[in-house]
Amino acid sequence: MATSFKQLIEKVQTAEYAVEAQERRMAADWRQLKASWKAGWTPGRIVLAGLVAGFVVGRVEPTKSVAKGNSIMQMITALSGLFASATAQHAAAHVDNVADDVGDVADTVQASVPDTAPADV
Repeated sequence: MATSFKQLIEKVQTAEYAVEAQERRMAADWRQLKASWKAGWTPGRIVLAGLVAGFVVGRVEPTKSVAKGNSIMQMITALSGLFASATAQHAAAHVDNVADDVGDVADTVQASVPDTAPADV
């Protein structure tokens, strides 16, 4: 069942012709579809498609923004800023109290230490 080289070449040429014929049919079908598509778009259909598209976009946009979480994210950001400022205010008040305590301790320590410094001559 050995096939000769000439038979293989003939098979390849036949396959190439089949592919070229299919390409020509596809190009003709594509041109026909393109022409039918363009002919189908009358001014009334274009206006109707615009109205439908506008309605769909108007209905989808609010849902889309909620789904994205923009409003939720803004709320979280605002609340975290409020929490951070309250925490910072509390920390600042706490630091003032600690500074007063440290000052009191320093005064107490200084009062309890005897003055052993040499006198100025």
